[in-house]
Amino acid sequence: MEEYVLNNFLNTAFLSNTVEDYLIAIATFLVALLVIRIVKSVVVGRIKKWSRHTATDLDDRLIRIIEQPTLLLLSVGAFYIGVGNLSLHPVLQQSFDVVCVAVGTVLVIQLLGSLVEYGARLYLLKRGEDPAMEQTINAVVPAVKVIVWAIGLVFLLDNLGFDISAVVAGLGIGGIAIALAAQGVLGDLFSYVSILFDRPFELGDFIVVGDLVGTVEHIGLKTTRLRSLTGEELVIANTDITASRIQNYKRMARRRIAFNLGVTYETTAVQMKQIPGIIQEIVENVDSVTFDRAHFSSYGDFSLNYEVVYYVETNDYEIYMDAKQLIYLAIKEAFEARSIEFAYPTQTLYIDGVAVEDSPKGSANGRQFSISQTDNN
Repeated sequence: MEEYVLNNFLNTAFLSNTVEDYLIAIATFLVALLVIRIVKSVVVGRIKKWSRHTATDLDDRLIRIIEQPTLLLLSVGAFYIGVGNLSLHPVLQQSFDVVCVAVGTVLVIQLLGSLVEYGARLYLLKRGEDPAMEQTINAVVPAVKVIVWAIGLVFLLDNLGFDISAVVAGLGIGGIAIALAAQGVLGDLFSYVSILFDRPFELGDFIVVGDLVGTVEHIGLKTTRLRSLTGEELVIANTDITASRIQNYKRMARRRIAFNLGVTYETTAVQMKQIPGIIQEIVENVDSVTFDRAHFSSYGDFSLNYEVVYYVETNDYEIYMDAKQLIYLAIKEAFEARSIEFAYPTQTLYIDGVAVEDSPKGSANGRQFSISQTDNN
């Protein structure tokens, strides 16, 4: 009798489903939830335990980002599986499918958005202290999230049966028109992104772009601004910067200087042998400077030529100029003390068999101190 009553109860129909069908659906949902909780306690618990022993809290943040949306998504899936055992009215079934797809899509979008933000923070942590990059990422991350939401909504509408091909086609044509109209702006924007991530220079760097020289003061979406040596502000389009060769003196660890000097042909061989040692001693006595070499390099039209190379062990321009001045003045003093004369172009005219030497116009006492130099970065 009791078995008959139980079977009769289980076979009682309600909204096209028996009580037994409802119980099976509920049991399926609860079992699925139980499995999810077990997996969470075992897998996630071990991951959390491991993350506590790491040096950074980024992994803890990643677990928090993934855990909640994933559990909700799995719970929605469990509910969908449980209700899937029931026979629902077509309208009710369609509504149920719409709700599940919508909730699942929103959860996935939120998860992807959180992962994008996490990736940006991880990138910032690896780059170190960088206010400019942090400001940029704070502006870019919301834009990326908007794109993720837009893609998710298109996916949702497509799965809900809406014909989005016409909308996408219209957006494509409109996008092409906008891109053509704003080609310059978009080019500067992409160049801005390239500058930020490739980082050929940063705020405060002293750079040369083409024939423009200055210190970087601002990197904007469309333009980059430099402060020139004479004080005015130089505004350069980002596309012009990425299309140009850039010299960044801030990143120069040392400066290589090579210069040539010439002495007269009256210089004796003994004096010529002394010159490299004289120059080496002078250079080595200057702070922040490393001597490389000094050689007699060639016979010129009017001079015996020497080539000298040394390094200034800093990128500081004032230290470089001070060192160069000390070296040049010391060479002049050392040569004067040893009666070594610098060469200069001369012409000899013969008048009635008498040679008359013609010194260059503007030279002092018939002598010029002339040094040619090449700076190699």
